[in-house]
Amino acid sequence: MATDPAERLRDLGAFIREQRSSSRLSLRRLSELAGISNPYLSQIERGLRRPSAEILQQIAKGLAISAETLYVRAGILESSTAGDLEVHIHADPHLSQNQKQALLQIYRSFVGEPSPATEAPGGLSDVDGR
Repeated sequence: MATDPAERLRDLGAFIREQRSSSRLSLRRLSELAGISNPYLSQIERGLRRPSAEILQQIAKGLAISAETLYVRAGILESSTAGDLEVHIHADPHLSQNQKQALLQIYRSFVGEPSPATEAPGGLSDVDGR
């Protein structure tokens, strides 16, 4: 992973673009899902803007990926073993978006982390009611 801030921004933008593309989302659709403007998302994808943690969280939600993955890519969080695995799953070009989500849900169920797809409002799980 890049250590130079400008290179890190370009890598983050490229990663977001790859995820958007593999999810078959247009730039416009992801910007709507994330609640940010089209031009701003485009600038993030091109590595021209440094998004805040809140914006990264909104983008992650729109892409149905963990915010931690984007935080690590942006240099906000240090990489952890779990984060590394999630990053590799998201980056694998051989997996469809559905396959990536399935693998992540299974992995999170084993390590005890809530899956964004199964977490209900208020932090309660839809699966087991805890």
